[in-house]
Amino acid sequence: MTATVSLSEVAEPASALSLRDVQHTFAANKVVKGIDLDIAQGEVVCLLGPSGCGKTTLLRIAAGLEVVQEGTVSLEGQAIAAPGKRHVPPEKRNVGLAFQDSALFPHLSVLENVTFGLKHLPSSQRRERALELLTQLGMADYADTYPHMLSGGQQQRV
Repeated sequence: MTATVSLSEVAEPASALSLRDVQHTFAANKVVKGIDLDIAQGEVVCLLGPSGCGKTTLLRIAAGLEVVQEGTVSLEGQAIAAPGKRHVPPEKRNVGLAFQDSALFPHLSVLENVTFGLKHLPSSQRRERALELLTQLGMADYADTYPHMLSGGQQQRV
C-alpha cells in the first residue's frame, strides 16, 4: 500500500525570522505600522524606503535592540518577543546587524574593539576569542590597526 500526500498537507518549514503585526511608536509618531514579514533561512532581503519610515527601527526590533510595543517576533518558529510576554535579549538571538555608520571606538585598536564586546567572557579568554572571530572575518591581520585606517566595509565587519 502506498500513501499519497498532497503538497497542501506538507508543513512548511518555520521562517528563520518572522514578524507579525509589528508596530512601533516614538512619541506620537507611529514609524512601524502593522508589519508582517517572513524571511527564510539563507534568504537575502533588502528594506527600501525614505528616511524616517521605520527600516532601522524594524531591524532593531528584530535584533532585540528595541522592545516590541505591538506584535510578535519569532526565530525559527519560536516567539522571542511579544509585549508583556517574552523578550529574549539581543545577545541570545543570534541576529546580527551591520550599520552603515560604524560604531567603533576610534581610540581602541580593532582587537580592543572586539574584546570590548566580549565582557561576558572571563578576561583570560577575551583576547583568544577576539582573535578567533577576527580570523573568521579575515581581519586578524588588522588586530593592531585603528578604525580610521580601515575601509568602510572592514569597519562593518569589525
